[in-house]
Amino acid sequence: MDAEDRMERAPRDFEALRGLILNRRKELPKRLAQVAVYALDHPEEVAFGTAASIAQAADVQPSTLVRFAQHLGFDGFSDLQGIFRNRLKERTGNYEERLATIRATTKQGSEDIAILNGFLGAASQSIDKLVQTVNPLRFERATALLADAETIYLIARRRSYPIAAYLAYAFGKMKLRYVLTGSMAGLDPEMLAMATERDAAIAVSFSPYAPSTIEQARQLGALGVPVVSITDNAFSPLAECAEEWLEVAEADFAGFRSLSASMALCMALSVAVAERRRRHAAQG
Repeated sequence: MDAEDRMERAPRDFEALRGLILNRRKELPKRLAQVAVYALDHPEEVAFGTAASIAQAADVQPSTLVRFAQHLGFDGFSDLQGIFRNRLKERTGNYEERLATIRATTKQGSEDIAILNGFLGAASQSIDKLVQTVNPLRFERATALLADAETIYLIARRRSYPIAAYLAYAFGKMKLRYVLTGSMAGLDPEMLAMATERDAAIAVSFSPYAPSTIEQARQLGALGVPVVSITDNAFSPLAECAEEWLEVAEADFAGFRSLSASMALCMALSVAVAERRRRHAAQG
């Protein structure tokens, strides 16, 4: 296959690329699979790293990056890297640019109300979509799994952290034992190492996924701790490593994504877990 044919077959956007990698990941030779795992877990590093630094981090030879890219239909690694760079350009416009978008779409003198209405609209869209897409059986299985746990570990970073913070508040009020990760002393690895199969975890992250959230969810999974993930689609690395996962796709306004549906889901999940425990205690 010549270079032109390969480029016709190669994905031209990050979502298509991620889907292709995940579809082929189990069929990849060991070294190419290592690159696949690293690329999905560390997209920013792939976007801006050198071939040498990426290869070192993924524990492969630089030539393996080229073979990986060609396996996916690209002419070379720099072509593949371009998809990761374009993703960042599309997703990480700075806040000044986002505010400029708001100003451009509102009439003079009505910016305040337009902003309010924009965020209310995004929140409403998020809730409506969750109503349509939530899987009742998955929600019940996730509730049962968490209700049986001695301790529930809460894992989230960056934009998702408020969700974990709310869960910690709710579990504390309802006298459910939990551990909220994100230690100021940097003791998360030690805290997670104490988890057992009698515990469970909730891991929350949305694209672009927080690498530390993925790493910690996998660490707990390796210890035999069942993980309930809240994430945005089946291609998420959190969906792959979870025993149960719940899908939430938030709408945005001018690039600012809502957390309304995620918060509603977690409020329901925390109360459902507490109520299931109460029923078990009453029966037992």
